[in-house]
Amino acid sequence: MKRTLRNLIIGILGGFCMLMLLSFAASQDQKTGAPWVVPAKYKAMKNPQKGDPAALNTGKMLYTKHCKSCHGGSGAGDGPKANSMKTKVNSFKDSKFQAQNDGDLYFESFVGRDEMPNFEKKILDDEERWAIVSFIRTLK
Repeated sequence: MKRTLRNLIIGILGGFCMLMLLSFAASQDQKTGAPWVVPAKYKAMKNPQKGDPAALNTGKMLYTKHCKSCHGGSGAGDGPKANSMKTKVNSFKDSKFQAQNDGDLYFESFVGRDEMPNFEKKILDDEERWAIVSFIRTLK
């Protein structure tokens, strides 16, 4: 009886410790910005508005409305809301960020994850979405 109780207590403590370790690891991933997993459908997407000056103006306007509060005016990830986030806000000036293809940026910007909100219901027009991607490309 004593042995069974002891094994039960050891099992419960071991399980608790494992949960604590997994919880800590998950919170660390969020803070450091674990890599995005972008579905193939999005990876294959091309920006139909690439290089269109009118799209850049639209993109700038929409960026100011939807993105600037977190990502900042210059895209450095230093907007007024950035410090209150649990995860690090991406800088669009980062060369690794800019090296992503347009479909990756589209997915990350509009589908989102964690604290990056989903904008699919706020920005319905596909041309406006691509305009924002085009503008983000200028924030190198």
